[in-house]
Amino acid sequence: MAIIRWILGRIILLLDFLTRPRGIKRAPEQQAVLDLQTSRLSLYQYAACPFCVKVRRAMRRQSLKIETRDAKKQADYRQELLQQGGQLKVPCLRIESENGDVQWMYESSDIVRYLDSVAAV
Repeated sequence: MAIIRWILGRIILLLDFLTRPRGIKRAPEQQAVLDLQTSRLSLYQYAACPFCVKVRRAMRRQSLKIETRDAKKQADYRQELLQQGGQLKVPCLRIESENGDVQWMYESSDIVRYLDSVAAV
């Protein structure tokens, strides 16, 4: 089963690479404002997870610079996700507000909708 999962993961990564979307071109000032808005976001993910790929593709399509944290390869990120987020489930978007409050968003469709709303501003 592990071999099949590994092979499928490589296929997912290859297809993602071959069909990678182009980002939106914005004015530098507008992109700088958007980069500032997304500086408090972090995406906990696994590289070959199809739902994580979906979110990363949305990030790329919208030209959003969001830190990605590999919860599979980095034990610190995995522990942080479990302790602070409450679940060891990916993708998970960590949203830190300006006052320091943290919200954890787990469903890929919800994350993509949220990112689309951030990019629309």
